[in-house]
Amino acid sequence: MNKCIFCKIAKGEIPSKKIYENKNFFSIFDVNPITKGHGLVISKKHFRTILELPDDLGADFLDCVQKTAIRILEQEKAEGFNLINNNSEVAGQLVHHFHAHIIPRKKGDGLKFI
Repeated sequence: MNKCIFCKIAKGEIPSKKIYENKNFFSIFDVNPITKGHGLVISKKHFRTILELPDDLGADFLDCVQKTAIRILEQEKAEGFNLINNNSEVAGQLVHHFHAHIIPRKKGDGLKFI
């Protein structure tokens, strides 16, 4: 965890501009966005995957996803979004700290997912 970039952001060791924050989660813009406005919802405590996330954090996670998505949709004038959570390297997880991607979408943007 000492080298975990998301833990460092959560502790304030790496400055970030938060989109939204509650007791257990915060959101920021992805530094390598798939689309303009691509955001990340990140747990403040270190959990590797969603399987380690305690049940009682579900409401705070959903709150952060909803508030972040609303702000991104308004800012980007997007028509929808994808909510993606990769779990483990084989599934595409690059940072081994629980997080979910909010990817704003517009009709005809050409972005396709498997």
